[in-house]
Amino acid sequence: MKLYIANKNYSSWSLRPWALCQARGIDFDEVLVPFSIGPQPSAFKEFSPTAKVPCLKANGMLIWDSLAICEYLAEQYPGCWPTDVTARAWARSATAEMHSGFQTLRSLCPMNCGTRVALEKIDEGMRSDLDRIDTLWLEGLAKFGGPYLAGKEYGIVDAFFAPVIFRVQSYGLQLSPLAQSYVDRMLSLPSMQRWYAEALAETWRKPEYEQAAIAHGKIVRDFRV
Repeated sequence: MKLYIANKNYSSWSLRPWALCQARGIDFDEVLVPFSIGPQPSAFKEFSPTAKVPCLKANGMLIWDSLAICEYLAEQYPGCWPTDVTARAWARSATAEMHSGFQTLRSLCPMNCGTRVALEKIDEGMRSDLDRIDTLWLEGLAKFGGPYLAGKEYGIVDAFFAPVIFRVQSYGLQLSPLAQSYVDRMLSLPSMQRWYAEALAETWRKPEYEQAAIAHGKIVRDFRV
């Protein structure tokens, strides 16, 4: 399999299937194509029908969209979804909610792994998103026993919230102690540490993404090369 992704510092959508494969021991070839700088056509058009990432080539098929990729992987590799029917239903619901929701968090805190940003304020929309994430995580951890959101094994639902983990770190977002302990646990995973280290080593900078990170705050530290 070939998994096409973009810059690790910025691409939250790329992180999801990548993190799932890494955590579940699913073998794949990584093809990183950086975001275009300026008005030139996207290089993603060469391998993706939507000119977006991630995109997976497997068994003669082309699969785009992060959720579709993870669903395909779940069909091939058991354990990506919980085996328990209640846990699986909860994990699918939480994953779908992340896939389509939390727009304020996405807008005000775009993924930028290597920076630390002090936000000017946490408005009502952001607080609502953070409160919902906190509630959702605590529900999963309590109901299914942890250490992952739907039980003892890392799955798709954890991979879908992986970009939120980096956003919490980058923007100093405040969660409850139990939710923060989940963040710390995820940041300690070898897969997340590898993604983070490789994000810091990237030299590409996309001006509009850099500006988006500080549209509602200021950079107080930058750990990138």
